[in-house]
Amino acid sequence: MLTETTETQVTNALRAAAARDSVTDIFFVACGGSYALMLPNQHVVDRESASITGVAINAAEFKARAPKRLGKGSVVILCSHSGTTPETVEAAEIANAAGALTIALTIAPASPLARVAHHTIVYTHAPMTMTADHSPAILYRLTFGILAARDGNGKLADLEAGLAALPALVDGAIATSKDAVAAFAESHKREPVIYTMGSGASFGVAYSFAICILQEMQWVHSAAIHAGEYFHGPFEITDFDVPFIQLVGVGPSRAMDERALAFAQSYSRRMTVLDARELGVETLPESVAEYLAPLVFSPVLRAHADKLADAKGHPLTVRRYMWKMDY
Repeated sequence: MLTETTETQVTNALRAAAARDSVTDIFFVACGGSYALMLPNQHVVDRESASITGVAINAAEFKARAPKRLGKGSVVILCSHSGTTPETVEAAEIANAAGALTIALTIAPASPLARVAHHTIVYTHAPMTMTADHSPAILYRLTFGILAARDGNGKLADLEAGLAALPALVDGAIATSKDAVAAFAESHKREPVIYTMGSGASFGVAYSFAICILQEMQWVHSAAIHAGEYFHGPFEITDFDVPFIQLVGVGPSRAMDERALAFAQSYSRRMTVLDARELGVETLPESVAEYLAPLVFSPVLRAHADKLADAKGHPLTVRRYMWKMDY
């Protein structure tokens, strides 16, 4: 069992990445909600690095796709909450065999994934809060740390400052959203369909809320709609009684969110809007604010989920198939 602190684990993983002869690729590999956490990190690499390619990919697809670029120049970052997701463990084994550096995130330091990976980082799990030790924050620390070491990116200090400010900001955002959250739960407790929409670094949060909260934990039909894709098919389902949750981020992707929101609000009277500006994200360091918006949206959405579960009388822990049947 690992005994190092999370901080030491992060430091050791970054040192290993810095010591590689080269880093040409970062693969972010996981399933489900853990995969959703990886999407903002691909966004970061795309936005911040001219020399490193970032790819977020489902663990089963990682095996099936067998990326030709996977090799000694690759860092493969994997995440499984339990550390037992078979596809993710196998992906780590494949990456090891290819000569890649593997870094795993989990809450279970004695799990199969922790045993397979070269480095394991044990994170904090408290969905209604956000600290530098939460899994999405650690993923950012790894991504920006690798870019700092290998690509000269200078935003790591701003990221750390932003992460330090998040606990108070998130607590305040949840507190000020209390009435709106209660109203959402009461008005949506019988809805059979709820769509979630976002873009940029925040699309992963929309995706996670759709598949992990609404579909998995609440048995509500949902789809995550990318705001940039909304006008290329999905907007045809917009009507006065169709519920949407719209995430409006900051940074270059905000224009996509605002365009989608303007149309949706014109035809749907069931819009729940979470605006990063109104939640205080722009008080964070400007250079990383767009990346930190998802770390604010996530716990605020979890507050919505908890209250919705109470209103529906359907606890978030209830499953029909997951962990109960062979699949």
